[in-house]
Amino acid sequence: MTAKATRRRFTAQYKRSILEQADACNETGELSALLRREGLYSSHLHAWRRAKEKSELEALSPKKRGPKPKNVDPRDLRIAKLERLLAKERARRKQAEGLVELQKKVAALFDDMAKNEMP
Repeated sequence: MTAKATRRRFTAQYKRSILEQADACNETGELSALLRREGLYSSHLHAWRRAKEKSELEALSPKKRGPKPKNVDPRDLRIAKLERLLAKERARRKQAEGLVELQKKVAALFDDMAKNEMP
C-alpha cells in the first residue's frame, strides 16, 4: 500500500530565499543544481517571479484550497434569531389558545351537568 501524496506548501520566506539564490546563480548549471537540490521545478521559479513582479505579497504565501467562507452580515443573523423567537412565540400562543378553548368546553360541560342534575 502506498502513502497518499500530499500537496507541498512553501512559505513566503522560503520562496523569497529560493528566488534570491536563483538570482545569484551565474555559472552554467548552477541554477539546475539549485532546483535539483531543493526538489523544485523551473515552473515554480517562473510562477514565483511573476507573482513577485506583480507585487502580490499574497501570491507568495500559500493559498487555502476549497470554497471561500461566506461573509455573514450580522443583521442576517439577528433576523434569523428573531424569526426563530417569533416561531416559538406563535407556537406558545397557539397552545395557550387551545387550552383556553378546552377550558371553555369543560366549563360549558359542567354547566350542562349542573343544569341536568337540578330537577
